[in-house]
Amino acid sequence: MIRQFELVDLIKSYDPNVDEEALDRAYVFAMKAHGQQKRESGDPYFLHPLEVAGILTDYKLDSATIVTALLHDTIEDTTATQEEIDKIFGKEVGRLVDGVTKLTRIEMQSDQANQAENFRKLLLAMSDDIRVLLVKLADRLHNMRTLHHVKKVEKRRRIAMETMDIFAPLAERIGMQEMKNELEDLAFMETNPEARDSVMARLEFLRKEGGDLVSRIKQELTKTLCGDGLKVEVMGREKLPYSIWHKMQHKDIAFEQLSDIVGFRVLVDSVDECYKALGILHRKYRVIPGRFKDYISTAKQNGYRSLHTGVLGPEQCRVEIQIRTHDMHNIAENGVAAHWTYKQNEGRTEGRQYRWIKELLDILEHAANPSEFLEHTKLEMYQDQVFCFTPRGDLINMPHGATAVDFAYAVHSEVGDRCVGAKVNSRIIPLHKELRNGDHVEILTSKAQTPSPTWERFVVTGKARARIRRFVHLQERQQYLQLGRAILQRAFREEGYEFANKALKAVLKKFNQDATDDLTSQVGAGNINARDVVEAVFPRTKKNRNKNVIPLKKTAREDISRGTSKENSKNAIPIKGLIPGMAMHYADCCHPLPGDRIVGIITTGKGVTIHTIDCDTLEEYSNTPEHWLDVSWQQQTEVPDIHVGRVHLTVVNEPGVLGTLSMVIGKNGGNISNLKITNRTLEFYDLVIDIEVQDLRHLMEIIAALRATPAINMVERAHG
Repeated sequence: MIRQFELVDLIKSYDPNVDEEALDRAYVFAMKAHGQQKRESGDPYFLHPLEVAGILTDYKLDSATIVTALLHDTIEDTTATQEEIDKIFGKEVGRLVDGVTKLTRIEMQSDQANQAENFRKLLLAMSDDIRVLLVKLADRLHNMRTLHHVKKVEKRRRIAMETMDIFAPLAERIGMQEMKNELEDLAFMETNPEARDSVMARLEFLRKEGGDLVSRIKQELTKTLCGDGLKVEVMGREKLPYSIWHKMQHKDIAFEQLSDIVGFRVLVDSVDECYKALGILHRKYRVIPGRFKDYISTAKQNGYRSLHTGVLGPEQCRVEIQIRTHDMHNIAENGVAAHWTYKQNEGRTEGRQYRWIKELLDILEHAANPSEFLEHTKLEMYQDQVFCFTPRGDLINMPHGATAVDFAYAVHSEVGDRCVGAKVNSRIIPLHKELRNGDHVEILTSKAQTPSPTWERFVVTGKARARIRRFVHLQERQQYLQLGRAILQRAFREEGYEFANKALKAVLKKFNQDATDDLTSQVGAGNINARDVVEAVFPRTKKNRNKNVIPLKKTAREDISRGTSKENSKNAIPIKGLIPGMAMHYADCCHPLPGDRIVGIITTGKGVTIHTIDCDTLEEYSNTPEHWLDVSWQQQTEVPDIHVGRVHLTVVNEPGVLGTLSMVIGKNGGNISNLKITNRTLEFYDLVIDIEVQDLRHLMEIIAALRATPAINMVERAHG
């Protein structure tokens, strides 16, 4: 156990202005507060905050942070109060202790909502003062070092998974690479002990085979670099088991194929010497293709700077070499802690200065629920980085696999929402195309544009996905509200009542809804039957539904067909411009178009599917007329919507037929969105083509033009 004066001396070694009195008070206060408490290992509990303080002294943190480390469990686990801490140690320490305490109060459970809630608290606390995160990381590191004392296997595994999912990525994000590596390896020991033992056995075999290989390579690299007049310090060591295993999994390669089991660092005095050392090594040894990365000219998001290269080095060993200055090395090892100032009173370090924290806060604002927030933030933290440039030359860091839409949202949320296209290196590209390092990206926007639900299929950043989902949820709810209101109005009218929102308030509890809008949207989504709502409001209207079920030909199909054949039924719900995946969507079996007689089918949890009145699929709903909904096409505006019509064709198998086919469709204002060859013989092709058109009349004009083409044997509209 570190004694009181030893702790003070440790801090004095890097901070001569240490507040000895505050440290002494905190040491004594925490020891008395924890008293006879024991940890699961049987050790006095006070050892834990003392070890946490010791970890933070390794990172040369200020007195307030060390005092916070000593006190971080007192409010939660002892009789001490927040008022006492504020009074004895001041507002700064009180605020830091309060921040850490709030995070501890809800330990992350297997329940995802609790896990997300705790992470949300951590995010908000560290956005106010990053030192809260530093104390929490040190707290987690010591808990992981002593995890083997926890008796319950489930609890150990939960803590390990939580460390891997949340705390290790956070440590990496603030540049504390050594802490991140140790957290991952300790968690790996618990979550996959067999894999770790396998890697350890292979490492032990290599040590026996190669002898003191690391020292020999280190000596030769030093000799090579110093021979050219450089003053260098070379360090070498094995990677930790988890780092090796992760690279094997990520690259799908065997242990023997890894080039960086042993990593070497070359430290020099200046940036110029970094590049000089790189040149010497590349001149001396054969370079492994694809292993060079320049993080000096383009630093990582956490401030990391270094040159990385892989060479076939001394003794024909594949080795990874990192070249950096001493200052860069300090930042690489200690991250945010390396930037700390002790001698000047510059105020607290705000977490909001870190761009990635701002992005996580933005995700927090737009995520629909705790589970989504956790999903999006994990996406934001985990992946490797791609560096792209704006037209002004600003650098944007994004995860590997990011697209133009991800880039647009990284620039600004509004830019993402209004994105209609993108130019990469002055060439227009599809929005779903992945970006590469060094791309110059220009986003094209329009005030009329809104996020497309289809974007969610290819975006990779949490921020983009959260914004898109939020828009989709809002639009979907709005459509469900409009649809539900129309369905309820019809149901009330059929029973001879006038619909009013006030009538719904009395039955909210029966349907487990909090507000009338919630009930209405559930009706629109098909989760609650409109007739059940009417019967709940007016119990006397309840009838035997089975007696009213009449064969299909005399009920829904015929009634709705009559209402929509020439004029729109007064009760019909108008539809226009449906967004895929929203409250209403078009059936894939019949591809309805404006001009078709249509009917809506209410499907539980999916809203309404629009079919043509003669669609064979409707037979499935012959005995459930309550699922049928009278709908009509809303009058077209000056700018008509685009719809998809499907046609079957048989064409002659001869050169140029497909070109003729596409030319005829194009000349008549259609656009092929999909084409599939369903059958092919020596004489003919059978095709299914989806064509973007304005309405039924437009499609029939295209079909007529195709029928007049000699090479086309047969054309008909598809209904299945």
